[in-house]
Amino acid sequence: MRRSVMLLVVMLGAGLAVPAYADPEADRERVAAQLAEAGAVLEGATDRAREAAQQHAAATAQLPAAQAAAAEARGIAAAASADSEAARREADQARGVYQRATAAYEQAAKEVTDARTQVATFASAVHQGGGVLTVNTLLAARDPRELTHRLEYLDQIARHNSTALSRVTSARMTARVKQNDADVARQAAEGKEKVAAEKLAVAQRAERDADNRAAVAQQLVEKQQQAMRIANEEKDASLARYAELQAESQRLEQLLREIAATPVAQPVPEAPAAAPPAPSGAYFPMPVRNAWKSSDFGSRFDPFYHVWQLHAGVDFAASGGEPIYAVADGRVVQAGWNGGYGKYTCVAHGQYDGRGLATCYAHQSTILVDHGQNVRAGQVIGRIGTTGASTGDHLHFEVRLNGAPVQPLDFLPPCLC
Repeated sequence: MRRSVMLLVVMLGAGLAVPAYADPEADRERVAAQLAEAGAVLEGATDRAREAAQQHAAATAQLPAAQAAAAEARGIAAAASADSEAARREADQARGVYQRATAAYEQAAKEVTDARTQVATFASAVHQGGGVLTVNTLLAARDPRELTHRLEYLDQIARHNSTALSRVTSARMTARVKQNDADVARQAAEGKEKVAAEKLAVAQRAERDADNRAAVAQQLVEKQQQAMRIANEEKDASLARYAELQAESQRLEQLLREIAATPVAQPVPEAPAAAPPAPSGAYFPMPVRNAWKSSDFGSRFDPFYHVWQLHAGVDFAASGGEPIYAVADGRVVQAGWNGGYGKYTCVAHGQYDGRGLATCYAHQSTILVDHGQNVRAGQVIGRIGTTGASTGDHLHFEVRLNGAPVQPLDFLPPCLC
């Protein structure tokens, strides 16, 4: 995986907040893998097409998580909205209970007022001479029977007055109870309304979050579409670049075939010391240290332009400027600029299994050997770079037999160390 790819992943990660709905590390790895694949597949395309491919790959890799986050946020918003609506209904019900309790209290208070008025009227009558009238009423009776009737009448008046007093007391107690009920109902209504307001705020925040996440997903879709438009615009130029790279590879194959039988000169005595020996079973040591394999050898399909192309080597990503080592003694048969390969060196190593063996090193930042120079295994022949059709600092390493590219991993330590 190339460093520039990793940098782009970091930049994209900073621009898109990782949702709580996914594993951030898994998302980063998926994005990085798809970016690396896009960069490798379109390595020979134009710069603008490669950039579009990586933008498309980044958007494609991030889109599932963004869509899942948006969908889950919509669900959370819907649940919060339903919760808010339920809380609002409870608040409305509590407010209704409070209003009915208030009405009951007002009715009870009116009954207290009425009872007080009745008692006040009686008290006023007594104060204005009601007692003298009572005595006169009794003295005015003409016979015992009439006296009895008048006594019963006065007794009824007394009972009525007593009832009126009791009614005042009862009405007061009822009014107090109703007032307490109204206070309790008011507190309950206020509590429910507060809860409803809080849940409404939660629902509104959830809606905004869902809108934001949906907008992120839509932006990724738009990036995909924009990248495809650019890739289509660059199709003709990219296919021409592919043809150019293929022609360069074929030209090199012909050159190496022609010199396959040429004896390899001995390395010059003053050449640098060799690199550590290769692990047991390996034909070559690694051509670069502190690196990792970022792209494989073999044919790969371009999903944008629907063509197959051969990636004639293995890519090892490393920091720019890191040394590149010759993997065996040999003679430099090419050293210089070579189109999409950038700064490119090939070393012929003589015969292997009846065929001419050569190794080649592409995209260098600096070439440290010259054409025709003898080198020995472990000698520094160049430095890692990103020249030519390259998407980041790395070494494109090829092994060729009679000029034809073969699987380099068959000649390298299995551990790639």
